[in-house]
Amino acid sequence: MLQNGDIFPSLTFARAGGGEIHLPGDLAGRFGVILFHRGSWCPYCNAQLAEFARAADTFAEEGIRVVSVSVDDREKSEALADKHKLGFPVGYGADVRAVSAATGAFVNEDPQCLQATGFVINPEGRIVTAVYSTRAIGRLMPTDVLNFVRHLKSLANN
Repeated sequence: MLQNGDIFPSLTFARAGGGEIHLPGDLAGRFGVILFHRGSWCPYCNAQLAEFARAADTFAEEGIRVVSVSVDDREKSEALADKHKLGFPVGYGADVRAVSAATGAFVNEDPQCLQATGFVINPEGRIVTAVYSTRAIGRLMPTDVLNFVRHLKSLANN
C-alpha cells in the first residue's frame, strides 16, 4: 500500500473519448484526486462519480483535478461518462494486477476489477491521503476531499 508522502507511481491508461491519462503527470501542479472505481455496473461507483461530477465547479474553483479509472472497456467507460456528465478524464482497460502491484489496490476476483481506491495527491504528486476499500463501500467523497484540501492549503498559508 502507498503511504502518505509517497510519490504516486507512474501509470498510463487509455482515456474515454481518446488519448491517454498519464498519472501523476496530468495532475502536476495542482491537488489531484485519483479514483479507481470497480466499473460501470457498480451502483456505489456510479453514486461516487455522479457526486464528483456535481462538485465539478467547486473543484475547478479550488484548483483540484479529478481522474477516474476502471477495468471497463472503452464503450462502457464512455457510456458512464455520458450518463453522469463526467467532465473529468475517465480511464479504461486498467490491468488489475499491474495497478494492484503499483498502488496496493485490492482486487475483486469475480468479476475481476479493482476495489474502490482513492488518492488525494499534492501539486508535487505526493500522496496526502489514501483510501483503500476491500469491498463495495468505503471511498473518497467530494465534500471530504474539498474540506481536506482546503485544510491543507490553510496550513500551507500559515
